[in-house]
Amino acid sequence: MSLTNRILIAMVAGILLGSAMYLAIHSSALPEGLRGLLENSVGPKGLFDSLGNMFVASLKMLVVPLVLVSLICGSSSLGDSARMGPIAVKTLTLYLGTTALAISIALLCALIIGPGEGTELETAQVFVATAPPPLGDVLVDMIPSNPVQAMAEGKMLQIIVFALLVGYAISHTGESGRRIAGFFRDLEAIVMKMVEILMLVAPYGVFALLVEMFATEGIGSITKLAAYFFTVLTVLIFQGLVVYGALLKSLSGLSPRQLFTKMRPVWAFAFSTASSGATLPVTLSTVERRMGVHNSVAGFTIPLGATINMDGTAIMQGVATVFIAQAYGIDLSATALLTVILTATLASIGTAAVPGVGLITLTLVLEQAGLPVEGIGLILGVDRLLDMVRTAVNVTGDAVVTAIVAKSEGQLDEAVFNQRGKRRGAEATDDDAPTF
Repeated sequence: MSLTNRILIAMVAGILLGSAMYLAIHSSALPEGLRGLLENSVGPKGLFDSLGNMFVASLKMLVVPLVLVSLICGSSSLGDSARMGPIAVKTLTLYLGTTALAISIALLCALIIGPGEGTELETAQVFVATAPPPLGDVLVDMIPSNPVQAMAEGKMLQIIVFALLVGYAISHTGESGRRIAGFFRDLEAIVMKMVEILMLVAPYGVFALLVEMFATEGIGSITKLAAYFFTVLTVLIFQGLVVYGALLKSLSGLSPRQLFTKMRPVWAFAFSTASSGATLPVTLSTVERRMGVHNSVAGFTIPLGATINMDGTAIMQGVATVFIAQAYGIDLSATALLTVILTATLASIGTAAVPGVGLITLTLVLEQAGLPVEGIGLILGVDRLLDMVRTAVNVTGDAVVTAIVAKSEGQLDEAVFNQRGKRRGAEATDDDAPTF
């Protein structure tokens, strides 16, 4: 059985077992001793929580070395061709463009559906807003004063800037640069092999994460905010399949079905971890080996996308803005809607390195639109479930933009992209573990 199918089975099993455990824990018929055992197994530091956290930590362990060596290899190979500038412009334009489009669609759908009408405000949870950093501070913070400290703290924008500088310098240092470039290419192959090794235990990690998630939250939490939840979910699916598929087909001529088929394991990781950063090693490996994108493009676009591309989060912000406005009986003017679009688009870069970026940028959006920030408490009950889906949308956007840019630059192996199960540099198929 292929790794993709094993992960999908683990996802389904985890959701079913977690939901069953949630019902059992909240059942009055369950003996107290058994209830305590179940609660301890899924609570903080419990069995499933510990296994899931170990898996996520192992993924994050590879993020910094993978981003560093991939960007150095990619920028060093492009240094003499002067193509880094055009690639960066195309990538940033597509990332910001898709974010603006995503929040525009979200606002339109939310205004038509009206998910906040008739909402009971007294059920809102308490939310304490965190002030987003000024844009100027973010721009200054992109330059690492200490690259080693930046890598230790996982500051992705600083790592990207440093790696691009190192790669460019390598490409302009003659024989010495070529020797160092060979070292980093060998190092990249080793890190990729580490990713493949980690994939062997991926189904178990995914299973543990989803058991813990659904045993704690329960699917029943959706019913309390069903209109909001399904509005966001519908727009997320539309963006992930229809919008991205249309962009890929119209701008590159590539098959959306091929790309989505190869993205299945990445979706599973994104859904279970709810973190674009934790999913980055899987996204990068899939884009390079299964889609045939050259490292010179993927090594730049994928880490950058994991840092600044937040289409899924933008969709949540658009629907949440309308939901909160309707819940408080506030009419949004055309100017306010345009302000929401502009603020959310720019915030995708301005608050990229901040933990909890989704709620922080939503705070900024609500303030700019003149809406009460306390309204965020209305949506906290289902935000964790939606975060899993919007992360899958985010990584899909990274892959689509990467494929479009690579095709325009002649850095895409279409034979690999169109070949089912094949990977760049390997003759493995979907039946060969740990291929995904």
